[in-house]
Amino acid sequence: MPDLLVTALNRYDDRPAVLVDGETITYRGYREAVSRWTQAYRSIGLGPGDGVSILARNRPEVLFATGAGMLAGSRGTPLHPLGSLDDHAYVLDNAEIHTLVFDPALEEHVAALKQKAPGLERLLALGPSDLAEDLPALAARFAPEPLVAPQVDPESISSMSFTGGTTGRPKGVLGTYRGGAELTRIQMAEWQFPDEVRFLVAAPLSHAAAAFTLPVLLKGGSFVVLPGFTPGGWIAAVAEHKITSTMIVPAMLYAILDHPDLATADTSSLETVFYGASAASPARLQQAIDRFGPVFYQFYGQNEAPMTVTVLRKEEHTPDKLATCGRPVPWVRAALLDENCEPVARGEAGEICVQGPLVMNGYNKLPEETAEAFRGGWLHTGDVAREDEDGYWTIVDRTKDMIVSGGFNVFPREVEDVLTTHPDVSAAAVIGVPDDKWGEAVKAVVVPRPGAEIDAEALIALVRDRKGPIHAPKSVDVAESLPLTPVGKADKKALREQYWAGSDRRVH
Repeated sequence: MPDLLVTALNRYDDRPAVLVDGETITYRGYREAVSRWTQAYRSIGLGPGDGVSILARNRPEVLFATGAGMLAGSRGTPLHPLGSLDDHAYVLDNAEIHTLVFDPALEEHVAALKQKAPGLERLLALGPSDLAEDLPALAARFAPEPLVAPQVDPESISSMSFTGGTTGRPKGVLGTYRGGAELTRIQMAEWQFPDEVRFLVAAPLSHAAAAFTLPVLLKGGSFVVLPGFTPGGWIAAVAEHKITSTMIVPAMLYAILDHPDLATADTSSLETVFYGASAASPARLQQAIDRFGPVFYQFYGQNEAPMTVTVLRKEEHTPDKLATCGRPVPWVRAALLDENCEPVARGEAGEICVQGPLVMNGYNKLPEETAEAFRGGWLHTGDVAREDEDGYWTIVDRTKDMIVSGGFNVFPREVEDVLTTHPDVSAAAVIGVPDDKWGEAVKAVVVPRPGAEIDAEALIALVRDRKGPIHAPKSVDVAESLPLTPVGKADKKALREQYWAGSDRRVH
């Protein structure tokens, strides 16, 4: 990956690379900044294998710090700017992070974090701060030099990202240089980028958006970076900058579709909208295709095998395939396996299991969990899918999200897809709640579309008609919004806590 960054930044000089905070940064400017920042890192002793975290909103310095970390050979662990103090402290301690680069706007949070994470030895601020050294000022002392990638072992750990923690404490995923380069190779070979890439970034640069940095730069494209996501801001940016490509998660897509500005906005420049991180409602996806055209490209993966185990290409977004996650890419070996690691018959539900260089090296400090994840020589994703007659996979749910109601297995995803076909429903999440009769009862939590009122009995009847009485929710709650994990998935753990609080077990 460091070699790919050097190649990308050396290809052009005056071509625009990034527009952020009203500032245009050329490839030359980007290259020179990364050089200065890399020298700054090295001047304070940061080198190969050193753990570095970045905690910041979207700003140009995040790009420079990330690039400098790659060229210094440090090990990166991103912190989501919306994460809690306890979560951040846990990640820093578990990953043995000694250096934190942070946005001065988050100084109060970082001061509290320093008290909870005693292993932090060095704080570096992305600007003037009373708490830490000014990293941009330090970098400004150095003159630009030619970029040189560090000598690294492909199997060395380049990153340690953390799982969402929906089923317990998040686990540190050990990503290698080999795995990161493989992700970029698949994106370059398989993903449908426009010929002219003007890429809108609304997600945090330190997380999902970072995975698009190398392919966009290698294609000579440019980024327009928003400080954060709002549906109105996203719509306005697409129109103003003639955006040709972007990445969103389904929750963002639903908010865009429901925003009044979309009715009159010119979004005709969009050629490819990448989406993933959680399953999309087929009904809402069809609505998006009707509005934007055949521009949607789905990717499926997880931290342990990032982003591109399967894909659903733009031309494959036909009405009968919208519930699927596409087909496995040629660059990984993927299979649907039963509990004995044997392939299931076509049409039967099996766990998605993966092999290949994309896959992680394991979980940090968790040998038993690592062994279980690689049972039978496969990475077990925990996602359950069925294969149709054309080879497309449909994820029915997570193994741990499955509801056992009255002795029958209910996969929440299948119920959610039915609920979101109703014209009054913007989004839905389905969970199991304790019930003396059924053990677990199916509960739906739904978000209404603007101006709509939810008829709970009508929704229950809709699911009963489409899926049968076993799948029909026993109750429906209405919420203004669904709790989301930092990567944009519905936070089922947070939802369940409202109904399972006080119980020692999560089965009934």
